[in-house]
Amino acid sequence: MIRYLHVLRLFWSTAIAAELEYRINFLIAALSSLTNLAGSLFGLFLFYRTDYNFEGWSWEEALIVLGIFTTLQGVAATFLVPNLNRIVDQVQQGTLDFVLLKPISSQFWLSSRSISPWGLPDLIFGGVLTIYAGIKLGLEIGDYFVSAIPIFFGIVSLYSLWFILGATSIWFVKIYNVTEVLRGLVEAGRYPIAAYPAAYRFFFTFVVPVAFLTTVPAEAMLGRTQFVWVVGAAALALGLLLASIVFWRFALRFYTSASS
Repeated sequence: MIRYLHVLRLFWSTAIAAELEYRINFLIAALSSLTNLAGSLFGLFLFYRTDYNFEGWSWEEALIVLGIFTTLQGVAATFLVPNLNRIVDQVQQGTLDFVLLKPISSQFWLSSRSISPWGLPDLIFGGVLTIYAGIKLGLEIGDYFVSAIPIFFGIVSLYSLWFILGATSIWFVKIYNVTEVLRGLVEAGRYPIAAYPAAYRFFFTFVVPVAFLTTVPAEAMLGRTQFVWVVGAAALALGLLLASIVFWRFALRFYTSASS
């Protein structure tokens, strides 16, 4: 574990040093994040401006869901996109050979080799929006920490699904569209799951677990989630993580290296 933490520190320090050579990108990322958040707020406002609300969700409570979603976008932009989107390139260009030869877990290498600071604006804006809505609702600091547990499980689930899709590039090299479809489905998490018809609720809970990314953590923060949902989020995260490990090892059996 200590060796892996040391490697992770080297990975991230070199990645950040390389990214900071283009500091204007941070301003662009901040403007992009602010524009996206403004669009999401406007879309949410269109529902609530006529006293309509999603079943069981007030305006401030819906803002918490949007804040958590924006924070998760920042996590994905910082840790997932710079790594998992490159798995296809590694397979396509044959550079996966060099990863497999290293004395370290190939899944760890592919999942953590890079980091991007340009997801920081989403992390900041999402946190500010969540805290603002929480203050309006009279939440205490402990409520925020309670939601951190299901948020962590949601991040693990999202990573696992993304990695599994990336691993399919060993058979289907051009799968960029598939990962974009996943990102598009995750966009549904910007609103409470109650905003969707029953069929969509089932799909976003048991097929693509979007509900576990934002709605369950928001309900935990508000103190109204059932314990079984938190346990379900933990079981889902652990199951998907183990599935990603097993599936990656299975996929490597069919990998044909660039030198063979």
